[in-house]
Amino acid sequence: MLFKLGRQQRKISWVQGLLCSITIALSWGMATPATFAAQKVNIKLGPFQQSIAIADLETFAKTGKLPQNLQVFGPLLTPQIRELMTRRLEVDPEIADKFFDDLVRSPQGQQLIASLGAAIPGSTVEGLQAALNLSLRQVNGLSFLGLLRAYPGETVTVDASKAVEIAIALNTNYLESQALSTLLARDLFVKNTTFNPSFDPAVIGKQVVQQQTLTLQDQQRKRTIPVDIYWSQGKTQSPLVVFSHGFGANRRFFAYLARHLASYGVTVAAIEHPDSQITAINRNSPPDNLAQLLAPREFIERPKDISFLLDELAKRNNQPGELQGKFTTDNVTVIGHSLGGYTALALLGGEVDLQAVREFCQNSLSFNQAPGDWLQCAAAPLTEKKLQLRDERVKSAIAFNPLIGKLFGDNGLNQVTQPVLFLTSTEDSLTPALKHQIQPFAQLRGNKYLVTAIGGTHLSISDPAYSMSQVTTIVKEKRGTETNSLRQLTRGVTLAFVKQSTPEAKLYQQFLTPAYAQSLSTSEIPLRLNSDLPGSIKTWLSLTANPDLGHLNAAFAELILKPTSLASAIANFAT
Repeated sequence: MLFKLGRQQRKISWVQGLLCSITIALSWGMATPATFAAQKVNIKLGPFQQSIAIADLETFAKTGKLPQNLQVFGPLLTPQIRELMTRRLEVDPEIADKFFDDLVRSPQGQQLIASLGAAIPGSTVEGLQAALNLSLRQVNGLSFLGLLRAYPGETVTVDASKAVEIAIALNTNYLESQALSTLLARDLFVKNTTFNPSFDPAVIGKQVVQQQTLTLQDQQRKRTIPVDIYWSQGKTQSPLVVFSHGFGANRRFFAYLARHLASYGVTVAAIEHPDSQITAINRNSPPDNLAQLLAPREFIERPKDISFLLDELAKRNNQPGELQGKFTTDNVTVIGHSLGGYTALALLGGEVDLQAVREFCQNSLSFNQAPGDWLQCAAAPLTEKKLQLRDERVKSAIAFNPLIGKLFGDNGLNQVTQPVLFLTSTEDSLTPALKHQIQPFAQLRGNKYLVTAIGGTHLSISDPAYSMSQVTTIVKEKRGTETNSLRQLTRGVTLAFVKQSTPEAKLYQQFLTPAYAQSLSTSEIPLRLNSDLPGSIKTWLSLTANPDLGHLNAAFAELILKPTSLASAIANFAT
């Protein structure tokens, strides 16, 4: 069987694909007392069935050697299959109850239980939930073989075609983030904090805000760049703030936050990147996959847009008019959301690792990855190995729900030593917290802050009045009154962070503390603010750093989508 992913082709037998899909689909397995242990797994595909002893699979998983009666399956039981069999989801036993409750109540958890029930004929929702709940208390975590051993009776029957569907639909990034969110809520909480602020930085400031739109022409790069300028008449010399919007948004995405900063004397320039804003995206014909939605050069041009903007504002700074002297272009904070978060970090010195992106997109990108994982692969066709897009005028950055993934590799953010503030949301399905924010945050070497919105989504910090496009609302978002406290925290910490390079730094430092974030926390969206990750979270990161084998799911997608392929698979299985 051949399937194509990007420019790469792989050859996988249908039966190997089936075994692999079953392993992925049931990798959230469980363990029960040995007296109830099943002895065999009966794989069912259409009218055909094949029985395999679980003990033989366990021997193979532990040693990598095939017992005599499994030699016939030698071409199928590859090292990749072995790794899937031994892959585990570790959950701290102390939070198992909370994680289980959150999981089974969530739509994704309910869908997972229902899908498992379809894949294991004769099972019940209650039985699956009880077994899953029990398995969460096992020291060695959830595994494929644990699931097989969990079921009563001598033989466990698995419907392979249903298992394939689960493999396609299951987003392991989301489940990892879901489990992580319970740890974050518990271990990022700082006890015995009291907060008695001298003022509220989330309330609109006293200065009158003015706004003007500039249209800049970069003749060399042939780019027309609109920019909204927000300023006030106050004499305070604050850092210049530049906003970089996300993929499929525009310069008005953070208008409420721009006005808020300007009301405190901060000059703001909200830029619009011409080839990744909503009009340009809608103008393009629908591509075959998300990696084709964005021109590869945009990962270079977006940071260059901001460098060009700073050049132009420096010129206007000396020209007569209302904006004269308003642009402190040698002390800039870039604030970006999603793809704009990548842009901000690249300008602050993060080294873009295109080789790491290519390796991920060729070897690990799967059918069930998050949209952000696919979108980063738009950079893969670039021929450079690494990119350095730093602008020395950028002195700090705020990255809201940044799209990072493998864009900076495993070490590219080590070079960032300037102040950074991250925001992560645990129910972000577009740029999942673990791979796009938590792991990258651990790489940063300078003064850093992590704001965590437990239960927040990718667009929770956007103004509810901002009109979203179909491109940016492919999943359900939380943007209403339940996220008011998060936007309040966003206004407060953003202002406090920007003020840190001014004489008012000490006055605003009180709002970059756990106490401030926790004072705004609600039951719907618990809020945390930390300057480092606790040991438990760092341990989790090491446990989830296993190689990603999800790229095989593309093969399973082909099996489901093409009936003729399914017929061929049944024929192969029978022989």
